[in-house]
Amino acid sequence: MLTARLLEAMGDAERALGASAAQLMRIRGIGETKAARIAPALRDARGRSQAEIERAAGMGVRLIAIGSEGYPGLLAEIPDPPPVLYVLGELAPADLDRYPVAIVGSRRCTAYGIEQAERFSGVLARSGLTIVSGGARGIDTAAHRGAMRADGRTIAVLGCGLANRYPPDNAELFDKIADGRGALVSELPLATQPDSQNFPARNRLISGMSLGTIVIEAGRGSGALLTARHALEEHGREVMGVPGRVDSPASEGTLDLLRGGEAALVTSGRDVLDILEQPARHHWAGTHESRYADPARSPALGADEAAILEALDRPMSADELVEASGLAPGPMRAALTLLEMQGRIVRSGGRLERRTPG
Repeated sequence: MLTARLLEAMGDAERALGASAAQLMRIRGIGETKAARIAPALRDARGRSQAEIERAAGMGVRLIAIGSEGYPGLLAEIPDPPPVLYVLGELAPADLDRYPVAIVGSRRCTAYGIEQAERFSGVLARSGLTIVSGGARGIDTAAHRGAMRADGRTIAVLGCGLANRYPPDNAELFDKIADGRGALVSELPLATQPDSQNFPARNRLISGMSLGTIVIEAGRGSGALLTARHALEEHGREVMGVPGRVDSPASEGTLDLLRGGEAALVTSGRDVLDILEQPARHHWAGTHESRYADPARSPALGADEAAILEALDRPMSADELVEASGLAPGPMRAALTLLEMQGRIVRSGGRLERRTPG
């Protein structure tokens, strides 16, 4: 994103707003023509941004910049995190909302879809997970409602500014969420109107904020499938699907994900908790981003990791590896954790083996 490159080059928002055309030209993707157009717009934006900040304060909306306290760590890991989040309500990624899961699906859903969205969100909210969805009619609304009925927490990520919440018939739901049950979140300026062009970008935030995404009743072409694609292809997050009626158009997209092996089949909250256990442990330990790192870009090996890979010329148990590598059990466990996160070794049953390249 151009905004991210601008902030990285200039150091902070204050310097970015004062960037000259010559400075802008040194940023990848900005040529002479574009720099001449952007520089005066940035100077004009300084005044508009102050007015936006004042309006947000009057509405009780917080602006949380990436890198600052309160910005969701999971969201910061994705390739194009928003530089600023608008938040109404309480967003607590280090505490109450540490373990979020997304539940998404079609606006045009059946009674079965509503029932399952409420069932899954209720069970997971009671288990301490925060339910993330998009605030839309249908499955999204049922997911938010189910979490609140279970006295749990929920986050609605909107594809519009928080001064123009959409859909209007969810106004009461949005008020309840913001009033102590979670948060309304947007990356868009306050006055931004609902527009279909905003929703694909909104979907990446739903996935990016979550350890995994559950798809319930998504027809082919549903925006919920875009959320699943973000999770699968860009964010390296877990994707789960709730099976629906095989003859229902409302479930065709979900069934495609399941049929293609792109989503894990889940029929209960217990299934979801089992799938998210490992990502949650990594998130708690601060190693979540490393878990999904590209092995080709892994850092150079330390001495302990190199000793393990050299010794692991065949599948071995942990005890065998201690003897073969000459490492003490404590350092070996730490090195094994790093090698697993880098994708250099895998576990097969009770044995460890080097990952075969390619």
